[in-house]
Amino acid sequence: MARSDFRYLRIAGMLEQQILSNVLCLGDRLPSLRTICREYGVSQNTALNAYYHLESKLLIEARPQSGYYVRHASHRVPAIPTPSRPHATATFGDSEALVSRVYDNLGEAGCLPLSLGVPANELLPIAKLNKGLLMATRELQGSGVSYDKAQGSENLRRQIARWSFAMDCQLSHADIITTSGCLSAISYCLMALTEKGDTIALESPVSFGMLQVAQSLGLRILELPMHPQTGVDLNALEDALRKDKITICLLISNFSNPLGSCMPDAHKEATVRLMEKYNVPLIENDLNGDVYFGAHRPKSCKSYDESGLVLWCGSVSKTLAPGYRVGWVAPGQFKEKVLRKKLFHSISSTAITQEVIARFLETGRYENHLKKLRHTLKTNYLHFARAVAEHFPAGTLASRPQGGFVLWVELPQDINTTSLYAKAIKQKVSFAPGSIFTLQQQFHNCMRLNYGLLWDERVDSGLRLLGNLAKAEL
Repeated sequence: MARSDFRYLRIAGMLEQQILSNVLCLGDRLPSLRTICREYGVSQNTALNAYYHLESKLLIEARPQSGYYVRHASHRVPAIPTPSRPHATATFGDSEALVSRVYDNLGEAGCLPLSLGVPANELLPIAKLNKGLLMATRELQGSGVSYDKAQGSENLRRQIARWSFAMDCQLSHADIITTSGCLSAISYCLMALTEKGDTIALESPVSFGMLQVAQSLGLRILELPMHPQTGVDLNALEDALRKDKITICLLISNFSNPLGSCMPDAHKEATVRLMEKYNVPLIENDLNGDVYFGAHRPKSCKSYDESGLVLWCGSVSKTLAPGYRVGWVAPGQFKEKVLRKKLFHSISSTAITQEVIARFLETGRYENHLKKLRHTLKTNYLHFARAVAEHFPAGTLASRPQGGFVLWVELPQDINTTSLYAKAIKQKVSFAPGSIFTLQQQFHNCMRLNYGLLWDERVDSGLRLLGNLAKAEL
C-alpha cells in the first residue's frame, strides 16, 4: 500500500471512530479540508480521499457550499437480534415446501430478488469471464471437452492452495479436490463420512441448502445455539460432543448464512481443539470468507487443523461466477474417501470453467474484482440497515454482518413472515422467510434479505414496501 493510501485511511479511521463513539454526532460539521491538511500534514487530495472513504460508508455527506457533515447516528441502526435457542434434541422437521415456493418465484419477471444471497450480474466481471472462456476453449487440449482428472484441474488446485495462504493455511494442490460448487463439496463429505440415522450438528439458523442435503441423506439434525456476531455457542457444542450425540459437525466459520456472524479466531481454534478432543470431523463451509469488510481476510478453522479432521469447503459461486459451479474441498485425512465419492457420482469436474477460474486467480484479476465487490457490498449493507431502521416496525432488530451478502431481520413477535411473504410476492418483492432456516418451530418472525444488488430507488422502494406490509400485520 502506498504511503498516501495509508495516510487517508488512517485519517478516515480516526474520524470514523469519533462518529461511531458519538464524539461527532448526527448533523455535526466536520473539519474543513484545509484544517485536515494543516492538522495532519497531508495534501488536499489525501484529505479528500479520506472524506470520500467516509462518504462511501454512509458516515458523512457533502452539502454544497457548506462542507461535510455527519449523517450516521448509532440509534438509527437497528439493535442486533437475540441469540438463537433451538431445542437440544435432534429433529427430522421439514421446510421443503416453503423452500420450493421461494425458489419457484425467483425467475418471475419484474420481481425484486431479495431472497437469494448471490450478487447481481451487474457486480460480476462477466465480459472478462467470457474472454477467459474463449481463451480456455482455444488452449485446452481437446478444446476442454475431454474428462479431467477426478481430483480436478491441477492449475486450479494450485491457485486455490496459493490463495489459502491469505488465511494462514498452507495447503498444497495435492490436498484439494475440485467440485461443482460448495454445496457439492459438502455433499461428498457427508456421503463419505456418515450413514443414515447419524446425527449432524449445524448452526441455527442455517442455510436451507445445508439442511436439505443433510435431510436427503437421512441424517438426524441437531441445531446449535448461535450468537448473531460470534457464531456457534461453544458451550452448547461441547455439551453435545460430551454426551456423544454428534457424528459430524457442519459449520460456517466466516459470515454465516443467514446471520452473517463471524467466529473470532480464538473460537475457531477452540472449535478445532474440541473436534480433536472428541475425534469428530468438522466440515467447514468457508464460502463467504473472501467477502470481508475489514482490513484482511479472516482465518478459517482449517488454519488451526493439525490432525486433518477439518474438511474445508469453498467456492467462487458467491463471488465471481455462480453458474460456473466451481468449488473445492481440502478434506484432510479423509481425502481418499471424498475423492471416491466424487468419482462415483460425477467422474470429473468441468474442465473449461475450472480453467477460466484458475486464470482469474493466477493473474490477480480476482483480487481486483473482490476489492470493488467488498466496497459495494459494505455500502449496500449500510443502505439496507438504514432502510430497515426507517421503514420497518418499531422494535425490529437486524444483524451487523462484517462480510457476505445477507442481512437477518427479526421483526416483532406478532408478525409471521411466511404470510408476509405471500403478500410481498404479490407486490413483486421476494425475501427468504426465517422458518426455512430451521427444522424447528422458530424464526417465524424473521427474514433474510440479500444486499448483493445494485442499490437504487427500486431497492429502496422495495424495502419501504416490506416495512409497510410488516407494519400492517401489527
